[in-house]
Amino acid sequence: MVPTQIPELIQHKLDAFERIQTDYEDCFRFIQDVHGQKRFSALSLEQIVYYLHALWLCECKDRLLSVYKNIRRYEGERCLQLLQTWQDGRSADTVAFVLDKLDMHPFADFTAQLEDARRQGQDDALVCVLEHGRLILLNRGINLMHILETMSVHGESAMQEEVRRACAQYGHAPVQIEEQLVVMDTPLYAYRPHALLAQRNMTIMNRLGADVSAPGEDPSCVRSWFLTSTDEPQAPFAEQVIDGYLPLLAPFYNNVRGVRFVDRPELLRE
Repeated sequence: MVPTQIPELIQHKLDAFERIQTDYEDCFRFIQDVHGQKRFSALSLEQIVYYLHALWLCECKDRLLSVYKNIRRYEGERCLQLLQTWQDGRSADTVAFVLDKLDMHPFADFTAQLEDARRQGQDDALVCVLEHGRLILLNRGINLMHILETMSVHGESAMQEEVRRACAQYGHAPVQIEEQLVVMDTPLYAYRPHALLAQRNMTIMNRLGADVSAPGEDPSCVRSWFLTSTDEPQAPFAEQVIDGYLPLLAPFYNNVRGVRFVDRPELLRE
């Protein structure tokens, strides 16, 4: 079989993602940690800058691999704008953005859901998982408080100097940010779905998703819920069963006029 030629733009997208893949994986894990997988003892200004950098790089990955966007997720361009204004001494927008990212789930509602599961005699493993989920939510809130504390205790000039230093370290000096914003509007970062891009995205997210979902130091009941042994073959971490090709416009489907199509089903020959 002659291999299908890869469109030039798709190859450029794959090559560009290859160059940032290692950094992207580190950024993805850090975002998950900040969002509750880990409870930080403190978060420095450099780490807050890195959090915004990580969101931007994850946005780059989604655009390079043409991941369909039906929800607001990373807001990479917004993060670049925040890093730019923060270096100018304006931090209020960054505070509002962090609050929007990390303070989204009502703790009381989650506690009520957990209590309902206990009263209704739900499976102990499910209750334990809900307890673990509440702990993740608590970690998220504590991390948010660390960020707000760090941004509150520094003087304006000292914070501006440290933010500029961190931005230069991660490649977001003001001139670089202007260039990065321009590049984000080029065809390289445009939505161009292709099977090879989808395959690369599924491959990496299957692995990263399994990594960040690993129970680690969770209670034993949570580990048992995640790691229940089975004799059946293990399916991929993320799997989408795709039905066989169904020619919906073929003669037997949606063809009220009875038009003879080219792709009429052929009889099997022995």
